[in-house]
Amino acid sequence: MHEGLPSDAVGRRVACDGERGTVRFVGTVPPTAGLWLGVEWDNPDRGKHDGSHEGVHYFTCRHPKGGSFVRPKKASFGVDYLTAIRRRYEMEVQQVLGEEIQISTRTVEMVGFEAITEKQNHNRLRVPSNPTVRPRAFSCLRVLSLTNCALTWPQVTLLECAPMWPLLEELYVSENDITELQKPNNVLQSLTVLDLSTNPLVDRTVLSIGELPRLENLNMSKTGLSTLRFDDALPGCNTAMFPALKILAVNSNNISEWSVINELEKLQSLVRLSCRQNPLLSQERNPATAMQLLIARVGRLEALNRWTVLPEDRRGAELDYCKMFGLEWLASGGHRDPQQNRPSAEFTSQHPRYQSLIQKYGAPEDSELKKQEPFALKNQLLSESSSLLLNSMIVQKVKGLLYRLLKIPSAELKLSYTSSKMEGKEIEIDNDLKPLQFYSIEDGDKVLVRWL
Repeated sequence: MHEGLPSDAVGRRVACDGERGTVRFVGTVPPTAGLWLGVEWDNPDRGKHDGSHEGVHYFTCRHPKGGSFVRPKKASFGVDYLTAIRRRYEMEVQQVLGEEIQISTRTVEMVGFEAITEKQNHNRLRVPSNPTVRPRAFSCLRVLSLTNCALTWPQVTLLECAPMWPLLEELYVSENDITELQKPNNVLQSLTVLDLSTNPLVDRTVLSIGELPRLENLNMSKTGLSTLRFDDALPGCNTAMFPALKILAVNSNNISEWSVINELEKLQSLVRLSCRQNPLLSQERNPATAMQLLIARVGRLEALNRWTVLPEDRRGAELDYCKMFGLEWLASGGHRDPQQNRPSAEFTSQHPRYQSLIQKYGAPEDSELKKQEPFALKNQLLSESSSLLLNSMIVQKVKGLLYRLLKIPSAELKLSYTSSKMEGKEIEIDNDLKPLQFYSIEDGDKVLVRWL
């Protein structure tokens, strides 16, 4: 073995010219002389090949050009954690040894939680070959963060590591190589929090974790999620999947159908939902309507997109929902007379809560069955106060009223307007301290509202 090279070099982490990687091979690479390290780089742009040289495959990389060979003298293996602590606090150790009672008051510096992603993750860990021989290695571990460690689901939770974590309650594995989920048999049964965000999940495998008995908080944001079905439950019934799930985040996904939201209504314990930045919401011209539809379709929600759902919010959303789809309900076979009320299976599938809502509030009257008017900012704001003069309001006040209507923070709102006098041009309303009249907005102009 090369002098200074660790005996367990394969699998160790190394740094070279500012780049980090994992040693996958140690040996000679003919026809060159001497010892080489085959390294799989964290940044595949640093690599040159897939671990092959002149037709011989020496090691395997996840990326086809994520590997290269380097001489041992160019690679730094660093030191282990305990050695680093001893070096940094050697003086304190000597003080403790030299005095019988006095203990140094200097504390070990740990990375702040707000910087944990940058400072303590992005590791490439070696998974033990036989974790079953270490059943008590982490017997008291409750919280574990493995963010951005290039791990797969079997490596993290099932076949290799999870048996060592019998009491694990919180697991954070965002930004890994997790694609297909498998059922965690006899492991992770005490898990209450699971963060799978920013992993390219396969939709159909999500139900594989649906039988975790204590899972209360699940984050599947930025996973590409587009569909979700609980086929064990009919519309309007509860699924047996995710029995304890209270909090669900599915932000920044590809959800574009209301049928996915209808499926969430089947989750018997769900009370907090976050689903911002999905195509489904951007399809609604009026963001307030989108929020109302979400509230009306998921009956147990107490919080939506970080905002509390008050009783009056729910009542208003559900009444508007009944009016909005009343004509469709009647056309499908619905009737105000309970004896003749037989809406089609298609309507019931698309609106599984509608029947229970008309039982709760009564069927909408004919005068209420009309198509929703497009979102008119001026009319909506004037409804807040009949004496309000919109043009004299400063932009900041307008955003404040919009917050009351849309439940979206003013800092996330962007206003602009279009005028028939300047067709094809959209003018940004960018000064919160100016009144609207500063922008020469006239009757007939349209104020556009966007949010981040």
